[in-house]
Amino acid sequence: MRALTGASVCPPYHRLVTTLEAPRLPPIRLTELTDCGGCAAKLGADLLADALSGLGAAGPEPAELIAGLERADDAAAYRISDELAIVGTLDFFPPLVDDARTFGEIAAANALSDVFAMGGRVLFALSIAAFPEELPRDTMAAIFDGAAAKVREGGGTLAGGHTIRDPEPKYGLAVIGAAHPDKLLRKGGARPGDVLLLTKRLGTGVLVSGDRQGRTREGDLAAAIDQMRTLNRAASEVLVAVGVAGATDVTGFGLLGHGLEMARASGTRFVFDSRTLPALGGALELAAAGVETGGAAHNRRFVLPALDVAEGVPPELVTLAHDPQTSGGLLAAVGPDRLRDVESALEAAGVEHWIVGRVEPIDDGGAAGVALA
Repeated sequence: MRALTGASVCPPYHRLVTTLEAPRLPPIRLTELTDCGGCAAKLGADLLADALSGLGAAGPEPAELIAGLERADDAAAYRISDELAIVGTLDFFPPLVDDARTFGEIAAANALSDVFAMGGRVLFALSIAAFPEELPRDTMAAIFDGAAAKVREGGGTLAGGHTIRDPEPKYGLAVIGAAHPDKLLRKGGARPGDVLLLTKRLGTGVLVSGDRQGRTREGDLAAAIDQMRTLNRAASEVLVAVGVAGATDVTGFGLLGHGLEMARASGTRFVFDSRTLPALGGALELAAAGVETGGAAHNRRFVLPALDVAEGVPPELVTLAHDPQTSGGLLAAVGPDRLRDVESALEAAGVEHWIVGRVEPIDDGGAAGVALA
């Protein structure tokens, strides 16, 4: 066929790309294709707040939009009826492990978590992928396969997606879920007197960063990986069933950053007990040796104006509290009258959990904040 005069013609794909016939190459280490992986690659909360300020000021949001830019939360939520709200979220990041299937599992678990953090159930998900053209077909397939398995475990279906070319691989999901509009878990649901409960250990950022430096023990990294691909579904279902109103998931902004978001949304002060913070094996040792992610520096700047650290709190625990988590646990504000029921149900569901602090009122004229005691 003759080319059209003046038309711009893209160069053809190489045959190996078009046919997906990958050449025989040494195994690709995914983490060598990126500088930073997982939620540690997240844009800092300090930068993000400035970039998004005023974004929703063009006009009022519809009343049906329960959570959006003006009333921000872990996911957007739109009321369809008195019994149904649709929950939507999006999350993706570069690899933080070398095994392709494991990367897909972790990326999917992390994306699904925002629906669970809102108290929703997963309906379906769409892949968001960016891969180098030379990435072997089997590697791509393993990422998709791992993600699809996690979506099924979460109660939904991987229904499609979109993929582009990019020298740095990235993968994640857009997730659609459903919830009862009056039973959503919200960042603004905490009340003075509530107990703060956490459902996963901290330290994934430190351990992954230490692994890149060759300083993380193999067993410690394996335990972190197992935790990162564990869904928050069971914990979410317990919180909704018992009637908890305030929760979020702890991811890239760290425990203190996400705690601050909840404190501001609920007009309270979150006080964390540093002695009860649960750490993954090896995380405190690495933190004490000075290992920290680049994302933690953004977290420190974001939290600093609203943070009080008690005298004598060890520096490694301060690092742990700022550490960006990938597929971290749920942080819930539980009323004392519901605490026993929540703990009993979590134990019955096989969900580890720790009481890590309390919610306090703020003084007249004071500002919401967080403290590490």
